[in-house]
Amino acid sequence: MTKLFDFKLVFTQIPELLKYLPITLELSILAMILGILLGLLLAIVKIKKIPVLKSIATFFISAIRGTPILVQLYIAYFGIPMLFKYLNQKYGTNFHVADIDGFVYAVVALGINQSAYNAEIIRAALLSVGDGQIEAASALGMNYFQTLIRIIVPEAIVVALPSLGNSFIAVIKGTSLAFTCAVVEMTAQGKIMGGRNYRNFEVYVSLAIIYWVITIVIEKGLAYIEKKLAIPEQVANYVPAYNATNNETAEKKISFTASEEVEDDRSARVIQEVS
Repeated sequence: MTKLFDFKLVFTQIPELLKYLPITLELSILAMILGILLGLLLAIVKIKKIPVLKSIATFFISAIRGTPILVQLYIAYFGIPMLFKYLNQKYGTNFHVADIDGFVYAVVALGINQSAYNAEIIRAALLSVGDGQIEAASALGMNYFQTLIRIIVPEAIVVALPSLGNSFIAVIKGTSLAFTCAVVEMTAQGKIMGGRNYRNFEVYVSLAIIYWVITIVIEKGLAYIEKKLAIPEQVANYVPAYNATNNETAEKKISFTASEEVEDDRSARVIQEVS
């Protein structure tokens, strides 16, 4: 009798699925880099309130966040080739659409999707930097780009890191839909394996375990980085202690000076009485 659920198969087929983990990670990292760069650009446009570009950025963010990632993947997979074909017909160019790998479409779609979410994260992080530091950099002769690279971004990274980490986890889970662009990553390989042995449930349980472990590892890594970037408690507690010591020293000096003044007054009175 065939087993209803093969517990052993769940773990024995994990090594086969892990062979496609590099494709999943490569797709996630490239999409996240694209998402951060586009998100930074959108955030700067909204912060600087550039008249026309701000409206375009607002519309773009609303459209991307308001549509499913699966639909965006299909639009990228079918829409980008149509765009290249139109350019070939209109301007006589020679773009070889058939030579473009589906991996590229998946990276573009996932990167654009994340840029809409990263834009708000980065914008909030950039606005968290104090105006005094920006004004000080301007007083030193730095332009906005230099201030952005040297002052604003290094401080904003600490603020945005937890949210960007969550976005990266979302990208990794979003790569499970990349099979719509003919990309064979872990989930696509799982579908292939399930079609061979008709054990689809066990395959998806195996995939769930893999994605869960990846998420835990990333969360632990982000927690470690946040701990390294955080201000140590010793530094925060050292300043009040130092001030308290100074206050005590100042109080001792004041009391000592007051006692000296009292002794001088007494001596002056004694001299006047004797004379």
